[in-house]
Parts: sequence; structure tokens; C-alpha cells
Amino acid sequence: MNRLTHLDPEGRARMVDISAKPDTQRTALARGLVRMSRETLDLALSGEAGKGDVRAVAEIAGVMAAKRTSDLIPLCHPLALAKVEVSVEAAEEGLCVTARVKTTGPTGVEMEALTAVAVTCLTIYDMLKAAERGMTIEAVRLVEKSGGASGDWRAA
Repeated sequence: MNRLTHLDPEGRARMVDISAKPDTQRTALARGLVRMSRETLDLALSGEAGKGDVRAVAEIAGVMAAKRTSDLIPLCHPLALAKVEVSVEAAEEGLCVTARVKTTGPTGVEMEALTAVAVTCLTIYDMLKAAERGMTIEAVRLVEKSGGASGDWRAA
């Protein structure tokens, strides 16, 4: 197993020193699902939910969240993000959320992509909870990443 990079030799939490790492192009893709009934999905897609256009608001929330990741996750570095793209699409079981994040820098953007997905899913829940409180947020995961010393990675 790899050494945990956010722990010093004594086991204390620390921010990783990235000052000697070269800038490389980095991307990350994350996904998640908000599972809901067909009726709630139809309401979300109709654009007639009480709080407005569910997909548009949730996508903007995801972009905003990616940009604030270092404010939310204590040991994340603040990054200059080149691109954040969040999409909410209908699936048979609910709304599928995808976030792709890009930067050129010394550290990856996996946390930014995951944060974007998580906040997008939470926003969907918030906007639709009056219709269905039993919705579930599922399978928030990293799907792929590229760049950096560890190279490319894809989920199996």
C-alpha cells in the first residue's frame, strides 16, 4: 500500500508540499447518481419544480463547489482551475451527475471533480425534497484522472 501523503512521519495531518512538482496538464472525471421515483424525475425534467430549473441550478452549484474545494476539504491546495464542466442528465433511475475538471499545475483535480459531483447531487436533493424525501445520493466516485507523476487512471 502507498504511504498516505497527508500524514507526516509521526502520523500528524499535513498539507503536502508540492513546491518542487512540475506543472502538468491534469484532468479528472467524477460521477454520481441521485436515485428518485419516476414522478420526481418527470418533475425535475419538466422545469416546473417549485425552486426553478433543477438541472441548471444544480450544474451551477457544482461549478461553484469545484472552485471552493480548498475551502471545504482542509488539506486541499487552492488551484487555478482552467475548466469545470458539470452536467446533469436523466437516467432510468434518476439524475446522473458528471463533472470534468481541468488545470495545469503541480497537483491533481480529483477532489475538485468529486466535490462538484457531491454538491450537484445535494443541490438536486434540496430542490426536489418537497416532492420526495426518500431520494438517495449514490455512487459518487472518481471515474478517471490524467496527468502528474502517477499518470493516467481509469475505474474498472
